Amino acid sequence: MADYKGRIGNLIRDARKHRGLTQHQLAELLGTSQSAINRIEKGHQNLSLEMLARIGAALDSEIVALGAGPTHLRVDGPTTLSGSIDVKTSKNAGVALLCASLLNKGRTTLRKVARIEEVNRLLEVLNSLGVATRWVGDENDLEIIPPAELNLAAIDEGAARRTRSVIMFLGPLLHRVEEFELPYAGGCNLGERTVEPHMSALRPFGLDVKATDGAYHARVNRAIEPERPIVLTERGDSVTENALMAAALHPGTTVIRNASSNYMVQDLCFFLQKLGVDIEGIGTTTLRITGKSSIDVDVDYAPSEDPIEAMSLLAAAIVTKSSITIRRAPIEFLELELAILEEMGFRYDRSEEYAARNGETRLVDITTHPSELRAPLDKIHPMPFPGLNIDNLPFFAVIAAVAEGQTLLHDWVYENRAIYFTELNKLGAQVKLLDPHRVLVEGPTHFSGAEIVCPPALRPAVVLLIAMLASKGRSVLRSTYVIHRGYEDLAERLNELGANIETFRDI
Repeated sequence: MADYKGRIGNLIRDARKHRGLTQHQLAELLGTSQSAINRIEKGHQNLSLEMLARIGAALDSEIVALGAGPTHLRVDGPTTLSGSIDVKTSKNAGVALLCASLLNKGRTTLRKVARIEEVNRLLEVLNSLGVATRWVGDENDLEIIPPAELNLAAIDEGAARRTRSVIMFLGPLLHRVEEFELPYAGGCNLGERTVEPHMSALRPFGLDVKATDGAYHARVNRAIEPERPIVLTERGDSVTENALMAAALHPGTTVIRNASSNYMVQDLCFFLQKLGVDIEGIGTTTLRITGKSSIDVDVDYAPSEDPIEAMSLLAAAIVTKSSITIRRAPIEFLELELAILEEMGFRYDRSEEYAARNGETRLVDITTHPSELRAPLDKIHPMPFPGLNIDNLPFFAVIAAVAEGQTLLHDWVYENRAIYFTELNKLGAQVKLLDPHRVLVEGPTHFSGAEIVCPPALRPAVVLLIAMLASKGRSVLRSTYVIHRGYEDLAERLNELGANIETFRDI
């Protein structure tokens, strides 16, 4: 492996010299440090496919550029994991904070942002509007500087259609311009999720949206302001975030009821406080926001760690019966999941709590122990926080598959996500689809390798990868772009714990 990295490093060095660039100049092009380029060229740095593609584009070199075909993962198992791993910062918080940066006329610096495809798409959209963004240093810090006027006519439609998160531009933009268009959002294929809750949350601020011709056509009536508490018809995370961002630039006091109190909403609230917005009720379902007519500050903020990634790593350890230490796990958003796992027989240790870099979120280190699991007595179903996280439910499908007995999972939020859990049957599981929302999982399972195409939904795709770690023989997971939407270098990081995962493309 080291020799392989050395050969790639030599190719990159030769291509750089051919372009007449210094290491410092290449680092500037990539938004990284000269020391990182030095490590890459010496073969001392792990390189993601995304970084290789960026280097290839910067050097205009076919030698280090990647082909256009999809990436796949080849997994040899069964695996026993060992060692320690840090949980990366929250994908969903990072996405919300990128949207919220549009509220600020000053410089926004976000620390340790997850370099995932969802973030890349949003950066492409922001850049097309005239926002200057650059990665700073070795630790994925991101600097965002808005223009005096956003150029909404130049929005990158291709990037916008590949992310659901673009709908969260509505809240910040309604204060910037009186009329604008946003392309329809894309992202995970989880069934038809209505955007009406967003509209009803933003109408009190004068926003009127018509969805026609593949775009949201938005118009703002400045005479309309919230006269009474806004009651969200759905306690959704992104709906709450949109309402929060609209309230942040409304100089009066806005009350939001039935608000989500989930982790990414709390991170957004802490960020808005740093912008000078007054918020009461963080962590509850009633938020009281006193906004500002203008925000122009240089702000530095570190989003907290991702509880869904922490749950992914817990599931990988449980299914492979491994002992690993998962550092920097946001315990407040994992307590119910851990309580259910304890009832199923899962054994683990956890450290004393300590504060995340945002000074607010509580973190712990969790050390897993190989455990014999049994099915829970009750069904497992998600609920808005503080219930079991909706995004964590899929991991219980693969965990239930290795537990003794029958487990009923009820995925009531999405129309067709539960269907993807039956893909585990190709690896030897017994997952019976009862209806579009419920599956019955019979365990224990002795997984065996198979070739599967990634489902078009992020968490079910990662669930299959986790099952492949525990599968006897070779498995192939095809077309893994959806995983890169939500996880940074997941395969490489699992390999550091002892997994045997190889990324490849069809030639």
